[in-house]
Amino acid sequence: MERPVIKIGTRKSKLAMWQANYVADLLDAGGFQPKLVPIETKGDKIQNVALSKIGSKGVFTEELESMLRRGQIDIAVHSAKDLQSKLPEGFSVLSFCERESPDDVIISDKEIDLNDPKLILGTSSTRRIAMLKHYYPHITTVDVRGNLQTRLEKMKSGIMDGLVLAYAGVRRMNYDDMVKYWFDTDRFIPPVGQGSVAIEIHDNMDSEVASRIKMATNHPLTEKMLLTERAFLRRMDGGCSIPVFGHAEMEQDGQITLKGGIASLDGKELIQRTMHGSDPEELGTSLADEILQSGGKKVLNDIKSIISK
Repeated sequence: MERPVIKIGTRKSKLAMWQANYVADLLDAGGFQPKLVPIETKGDKIQNVALSKIGSKGVFTEELESMLRRGQIDIAVHSAKDLQSKLPEGFSVLSFCERESPDDVIISDKEIDLNDPKLILGTSSTRRIAMLKHYYPHITTVDVRGNLQTRLEKMKSGIMDGLVLAYAGVRRMNYDDMVKYWFDTDRFIPPVGQGSVAIEIHDNMDSEVASRIKMATNHPLTEKMLLTERAFLRRMDGGCSIPVFGHAEMEQDGQITLKGGIASLDGKELIQRTMHGSDPEELGTSLADEILQSGGKKVLNDIKSIISK
């Protein structure tokens, strides 16, 4: 029996290619013939501007979605944290691959002391900047864009002492030995989706093929956690310009624990809550409503007012 060809759209960075090859291996084991189609997205091309200034919607996904719509690729592979909370009409997330540790870490080629008043850390994330300002107001942050290798070169040039990154990417690029600090996820809550690879499709895909791809690539537990987190993000109306964070975990009794919140851009206000439930959509939405009603709505409106100027 001939193995169906599945064209995989991906960004060109080493980490994105790792993710695409990871999905390709799953598809290969599932009886498909995967073919990679690497492209550059707007977020890859514009390296001298902070993500929050480019615009939060589709920075890393827009071009891939255009190719999906035209049938030039069959699936698009993304870091789940890069996906918009609300996808354009006609698109959906088919599957979420098994999640790596979602933690944030600091990598460096020297020892890192978070109490050092002269410490300079690099990151392009508004969430990380806000949380660093909240918990470590003495630390200076500098905006750093580019793939992991580019960021490392900037760090080694002396612009900063260390980089704040997702551990998942660090591990996948084999930089574990450079990890100097692990942030506590109870305080430094990760962004929605961090650590998982997501597969996006267009409605024009044959339903039987889609079902087979999902069977080969989806991790049900990860899917349930990310559906919870994404329901939270959707109600919070958060994007990469907004310091919204949320992380779900499955407890032994089958209940989902969801921790989430929002921080002001200057880090002075941080509203965080924890909620338990069993239904992903209901839990994510309920936690967002509680945060919005507890001052989060004002913080959100203030942020949108600032970034719209």
